[in-house]
Amino acid sequence: MFEDEKILIPHAHDSDRQASAYAFSDSVMHALRKIIQIVDLNSRRLVKRVGLTSPQLVILKEICRAEEVSAGTIAKAVSLSQATLTGILERMEKRGLVLRSRDDRDRRRVMVRATVLGQRVVDTAPPLMQEAFVEQFEGLPDWEQTMILSSLQHLVAIMETRPHGSCEGAPPCRAAENFHQPEE
Repeated sequence: MFEDEKILIPHAHDSDRQASAYAFSDSVMHALRKIIQIVDLNSRRLVKRVGLTSPQLVILKEICRAEEVSAGTIAKAVSLSQATLTGILERMEKRGLVLRSRDDRDRRRVMVRATVLGQRVVDTAPPLMQEAFVEQFEGLPDWEQTMILSSLQHLVAIMETRPHGSCEGAPPCRAAENFHQPEE
């Protein structure tokens, strides 16, 4: 979070229940926007420093860890669709970071391995934001980790139940009025 910004938590004793519900949803949306901003800012810094996006570096690290691995295995390991991964691998191959080839035993499978340049990029890359997050998150008590995970999973479920593009029944998002992009 940026030093001068705080996420406001509305008081549960607000006299107007509906206003309180809107205030809570605004605070949740504000927190989500802050998370998105932080991830985006970190990703832009990574691109400037290494020339790769966070997903590309995660994929390259996974390939280096496994030495040679199928594209399908990578897609599962990094939670990306096969189509998305294929596009990323094509761009990484053009830059000389990975090599793709057909599996000798099963020609349908595409095998991927890092080049010397790809391995060098991984060796010299700064820690991913995810790694710093994991270190801090694992330092939390188990009950707090469970609470955060449960809350996020519940939030995802809530957000997935609304048809895409539908705002029917959704409270107005007043937090967006104060939303701004962080400056680098």
